[in-house]
Amino acid sequence: MEKEKRVQLEAQGWKVGSVEDFLGLTPEESALIEIKLALSKLLRQRRREQMTQAELAEKIHSSQPRIAKAEQGDSSVSIELLVRATLATGATPLDIGQTIASVRTTVD
Repeated sequence: MEKEKRVQLEAQGWKVGSVEDFLGLTPEESALIEIKLALSKLLRQRRREQMTQAELAEKIHSSQPRIAKAEQGDSSVSIELLVRATLATGATPLDIGQTIASVRTTVD
C-alpha cells in the first residue's frame, strides 16, 4: 500500500495491517497457507493442459468436486492430495519443490 494512502486511511480512523495481523496468524500458519495456494495453482495449470477434473479424479481415485476444491485452494484439502494430484499430471518432485521454494515467507 502506498504510504500516502495508508496515512489518509489512518487519519480517518481506519486500522491498516496485514491479513496475518487481522487473523492472528503465526508466520508458520501464513507460510502453510501460501504453500497450499501455490500448489493449488500449479495443479490447476498442469491439469488444464492435460485432462478434465473428472479424468484426474478417476486417475487418483478421488472425486471431481474434490479436485475442484483442490484447485481452488480450499482449506479442507490436504497437502498430500495436492501433491498426489500434481504428480498424477506428470509433475516431478523437483517441480513441486521449486513451487514450494518460490513461496515468499517470513518464517525465520
